[in-house]
Amino acid sequence: MKLSYHGHSVVKLETDTHTILIDPFISGNDACDLDANKVKADVILLTHGHNDHVGDTIQIAKNNDSLVVAPNELAGYLGSKGLNTHPMHIGGAHEFDFGKVKFTQAFHGSAFTEDDGSMVYTGMPAGILLTVNMKTIYHVGDTGLFSDLKLIGEMNDIDVAFVPIGDNFTMGPEDALIASDWIQSKVVVPVHYNTFPVIEQNPDDFARKVKTGEGKAMKIGEVMDL
Repeated sequence: MKLSYHGHSVVKLETDTHTILIDPFISGNDACDLDANKVKADVILLTHGHNDHVGDTIQIAKNNDSLVVAPNELAGYLGSKGLNTHPMHIGGAHEFDFGKVKFTQAFHGSAFTEDDGSMVYTGMPAGILLTVNMKTIYHVGDTGLFSDLKLIGEMNDIDVAFVPIGDNFTMGPEDALIASDWIQSKVVVPVHYNTFPVIEQNPDDFARKVKTGEGKAMKIGEVMDL
């Protein structure tokens, strides 16, 4: 399998049978190397409803007839736009043909802003545990530090964790280092930084300070073999 990072919180997993995108914020994201008109996705997984995470989901899903897996209210909203959705919620897991998805809690907000400026409530924000071919990837989502991350680390054998470090809207580097110790992932990848001035951080410095597991600041488009 090939796991790649594409700026902000965009992650792609390619298996022999499926291409899975997480939080495909592409258009309007100068840090992303993908093209929303050309990217392929059999499955799109979403952590929450903010526009910088839902991103180009509607366009990509319509182009590819993708299955969109998201927290219940967000899935309902996207279903109303004609997408093929599977609603889930925090603590729930489901076995799909591409692998197992389980949603964890995250402490953040979740609302989608329409073109006219109105906001649609999209339920609780979440993190995602994705297990494919005996490998578990934890996309922590947008969140502050919370102690149940330690429990999540104890309950799961996590191979790669994508942890936000941007501060202001999510954990900053100091709290993210504590989270990384608790999660106990073999590899820790910083995300959700440098997209906007207010979340500018040094990912290499963070990666060097990771004590539990290997800290790895992935470059845009960099691929990791799992």
